[in-house]
Amino acid sequence: MSSSEFSQSLEYISFRSSIPLRTILVESNTEKGWLVYDSGPKTVKCPLICLPPICGTADTFFKQILGLSAKGIRVISAEHPPYWSAEDWCAGFKKLIDYLELDKVHLFGASLGGFLAQKFAEYTSNCARVASLILCNTFSDTSVFHYNDKAAIFWMMPSLVLKKMIMANFPQEHNDKRIIDSIDFMVEKLDSLNQQDLSSRLTINCTNCSIDTSLLTDVQAVTIIDVFDKCVLSSPVRERLYKFYPNAKLAHLKTGGNFPYLSRSDEVNLHLQIHLRKFYGTELSAYDF
Repeated sequence: MSSSEFSQSLEYISFRSSIPLRTILVESNTEKGWLVYDSGPKTVKCPLICLPPICGTADTFFKQILGLSAKGIRVISAEHPPYWSAEDWCAGFKKLIDYLELDKVHLFGASLGGFLAQKFAEYTSNCARVASLILCNTFSDTSVFHYNDKAAIFWMMPSLVLKKMIMANFPQEHNDKRIIDSIDFMVEKLDSLNQQDLSSRLTINCTNCSIDTSLLTDVQAVTIIDVFDKCVLSSPVRERLYKFYPNAKLAHLKTGGNFPYLSRSDEVNLHLQIHLRKFYGTELSAYDF
């Protein structure tokens, strides 16, 4: 498979050469750890953590890491090892942020990453660890995917079948070069994931589970980033998310496709800065000040 335009770009090459990829083991019974990029001032104890979509890897957010860390924001992108339930993922993520000695975090999640960000805020409601949420092209209830009956057998399906299931949701035709490039890059990332990565992510994504927003009272701000053009999530799914967060700030992008953090990174980065700016100068600041 030939390399995508993004992975050959000077920006991406600069990112890979300047920011090390760390492997952090938080589970004693596995050899596979969390893959983490950590950029910006390490004195910040309430950073922005980016959580990728089902087909994504830690470098999916390289444009956010480069753009926001240049503004003095600590940005971490975290790719998880295989977990088979949202609760196990939350337990593992809590161990990760404890390992990194982080007090609280701002979570930017895309698609499955956005669902897990909400789930983690719910999971830690008794001892709040999530300062705020930025949710991009995401959902609040996995039942919308209608795959619950198959979720129990994903673990035994071949990689090729799982990849085809995920790629079936990618738009087949597009005229916007940046969106085309973003799709090519994400197909490349998808191709790098092994069977266990894919099957575990699909299992979490498709096992019936929803968010209890009544437990998210300590989350101080929610921003929902959505696109107006074609993406995998239907309008009813988006509307349901808006109803879950009636006080959320809505950041609509005219275009951007499934991966606006790649195809419209400047706009997304601006919305992230606006969201984080309200915490500037407080103990929840993602900025070094």
